[in-house]
Amino acid sequence: MAIALTPFAFVGVSFALALSPEITGRGVTLTQPVPFSHEHHAGGLGLDCRFCHGGVESSAVAGVPATETCMTCHSQIWTNAAMLAPVRASFATGVPLRWKRVNALPDYVYFDHSVHVAKGIGCSTCHGNVDRMALMRQDAPLTMSWCLDCHRDPKPYLRSPDEVFAAEWGAPADQAERGARLLKQYHIAIRHLTDCSVCHR
Repeated sequence: MAIALTPFAFVGVSFALALSPEITGRGVTLTQPVPFSHEHHAGGLGLDCRFCHGGVESSAVAGVPATETCMTCHSQIWTNAAMLAPVRASFATGVPLRWKRVNALPDYVYFDHSVHVAKGIGCSTCHGNVDRMALMRQDAPLTMSWCLDCHRDPKPYLRSPDEVFAAEWGAPADQAERGARLLKQYHIAIRHLTDCSVCHR
């Protein structure tokens, strides 16, 4: 009996391992050159995502801010804070800070931030409530099945253009109707969203 169940146990353990944080990176906090707090900057100060991630509306990559962006404020406040020494050194030498990518996709996956933002997918849909993260961590599993769930039926996640960058967005009670309306407004053709070439190029 045990021998007959072994293949099923192997498959079960394999699936569990594939979805574990060790493989997906979900919930893992990486050590960065500076302990940047989205909770403080986005939540407390109310900085818009685009202030630091300038490419999010026009590029496949959202980008990380240049040191000059950090120094816009930190040349005036917290100028001698020890935790900001790497920022000051980067600014003085012109050597960029080496941030570790938190939401990393495999090289064989193509993802375009600008397309998702233009079609009404908000930042927090994939990145979670970063305005509550003292240190950034991956919120979603970013697995193929997770992406396909949205590509098969994006209506529950679609937002109006003025809500895309709202960190605290929650689907309203009439999201089914709103989602159907926004699907047409954004000209989203679901029949092609699951084509292999959409994400694998």
